[in-house]
Amino acid sequence: MSGQITKRCGCRDAETGKQLGATCPNLSKRTHGIFNLVLELPAREDGTRRRFRRMGYKTKTDATTDMTALAALLDIADRKTDPDGSRRIADLLETVSATGEDIPDYDETKRRFATGQSLTQHMTVAEWLDLWLAGKKALRKSGADRYEVDLRCHLKPRIGHIRLDRLTVQHLDTMFEGIAETNEEILEANSMRRTAAAELKAIPWKGQENRARRKALKAAIEAMPPFRRVTNPATQKHIRDTLRASLNVAIGRGALTFNPASYVELPTVQRPKALVWTAERVEEWLRTGARPSAVMVWTPEQAGQFLDFLADTNQRLYGVFHLITFRGLRRGEACGVRKTDYARASRLMTIATQLVQDGWEVRESAPKTNAGERVISIDDYTDEILEAEGVRQGVDRVEWGEAWVESGRLFTRENGEWIHPGWLTDQFEKLVELAGLPPIRLHDLRHVAASLMLAAGVDIKIVSETLGHSETRVTHDIYQSVMPKQAADAAEATAAMVPRGGVRRPAPEPDPEPTEPTVEQAAQSVLDQLVARIVGAAEQDGRPVEELARLALAHLAESAAEVPEQDGLTTASHEGAKIIAFRPRLIGA
Repeated sequence: MSGQITKRCGCRDAETGKQLGATCPNLSKRTHGIFNLVLELPAREDGTRRRFRRMGYKTKTDATTDMTALAALLDIADRKTDPDGSRRIADLLETVSATGEDIPDYDETKRRFATGQSLTQHMTVAEWLDLWLAGKKALRKSGADRYEVDLRCHLKPRIGHIRLDRLTVQHLDTMFEGIAETNEEILEANSMRRTAAAELKAIPWKGQENRARRKALKAAIEAMPPFRRVTNPATQKHIRDTLRASLNVAIGRGALTFNPASYVELPTVQRPKALVWTAERVEEWLRTGARPSAVMVWTPEQAGQFLDFLADTNQRLYGVFHLITFRGLRRGEACGVRKTDYARASRLMTIATQLVQDGWEVRESAPKTNAGERVISIDDYTDEILEAEGVRQGVDRVEWGEAWVESGRLFTRENGEWIHPGWLTDQFEKLVELAGLPPIRLHDLRHVAASLMLAAGVDIKIVSETLGHSETRVTHDIYQSVMPKQAADAAEATAAMVPRGGVRRPAPEPDPEPTEPTVEQAAQSVLDQLVARIVGAAEQDGRPVEELARLALAHLAESAAEVPEQDGLTTASHEGAKIIAFRPRLIGA
């Protein structure tokens, strides 16, 4: 390495006006002049010479420190055994000399050099994110679209300009603070637009003045920002997770040593808890129109009422909703299941494809996850419904003739086309309202299926596999909604497990023992029956009641003379069993 440190000043000759430079007599003074550094670099690829120059050091010590740092950088690559590596280091130092940047950090440069990264070009966050997303070849389109939205709408506009190796936690905190501020602006703009729309609706149509007001208000509404959705906590978490995943890949490739996205704190995302539509909640919903939770689950009785309504009104979609209710298929899976996916002999259905809604377009793809590709068992009743669906399709095929579309789906529209997932959701909401049931989402039928299976005592592993979850924890955390009856039974069973003293726990009241009627009560009963029959007989025969009463009393006296005296009830015992015999009736029934 050839380099030197010199001292110069800006003093000029009084006669010629030229700078004295290194010949100034005052350079011997400690505070006069500045130190400059010159270092010979490895030649360029074409053989031309180049140097590292830097001026302006106040002390020779500072210049010497940088000279030592430059020498260490040049020693990263051996000139004799690795000339290409030496030229890479020299290219870096030549660029630093021209731009005036700080001397590169030795450890960082050595790491980048060892991993084959460019030493002269510094990738921005935006450039890296594009490179990362392009490299994810195994992503399904829905997943790629979700990542693309995170990059395009949030990450690249807010932190895309920052150098990747200089991204910090503070940068990300600032980004999410900006998202929160934007949310406030969106809410305010939405409120203003909503208020203006309500005011426009209240203005009468008639009258020149009213028409002028309406016209002005319409123009003001058109100038307002459109309604927008805020970036909720769940979406913010997904943005952070997207960035963290991409930076982890950068670490794996040696571009980074630290992932700032792993240390960003966000508000806790509370997944809405699934609640059952109990009678009390239904009553409150009818009174206020408010749903207790974003995720609601029908009771078995409500689910049965919905399916009965579909069957009684001969709804074409009865089969698909029945399958979702009992087997927990996702919307796209139910729309996409093919006839060839169901083996009637073994009662097994293979979930191997789904219809995915992209905007309003529909495309076919594999299930949401690897665990989503599964085989589920079908019960006999559901098999009958699926068979009826096939018969219906056969009738439709004949009616439509050449216009029939052979989609190969188990459930279709009238002309054979596959069912659009979005249209299915719309139809479900309408049918729920027609059935007079409290509202749930179509996806909540999966919750109903999971809750029914769990309440029926089905093993959690089987429930998880039926729903297509990767692990049972997901089933526990998301879909387990205990039905009220099962919860009450569990509470009673739990309380019964702990023995308590009589003082602390009141004993149950004993059932009242049956008491034998007294003689007076038996006599009164017989007399009441006698009077009722006398009155009835008098109405039929037309004779006076008094006459019939005298005849009855006379007959009663004759019967009493023939029967020995006893208490009206005869008791005896036969092999330890008590026998109670009643007197024969005095008047026939």
